[in-house]
Amino acid sequence: MSAKKSDGKKLKVRQVRSGIGCPREMRETLKALGLGKMNRVAERPDNAVVRGMVKSIPHLVEIVE
Repeated sequence: MSAKKSDGKKLKVRQVRSGIGCPREMRETLKALGLGKMNRVAERPDNAVVRGMVKSIPHLVEIVE
């Protein structure tokens, strides 16, 4: 089994708006990022998957640092 080694880069993602009233897919994306309540910060690896999730809900989250 081959696994890619992370180079240690991390993204800090903060939820800035509520998922209430948003489509289910957007709320599930928030949950997949480890968010769910306002102003929570989740640290995730900086890769294409996480960047794509953030790009799909830019009005709900922001990248810190």
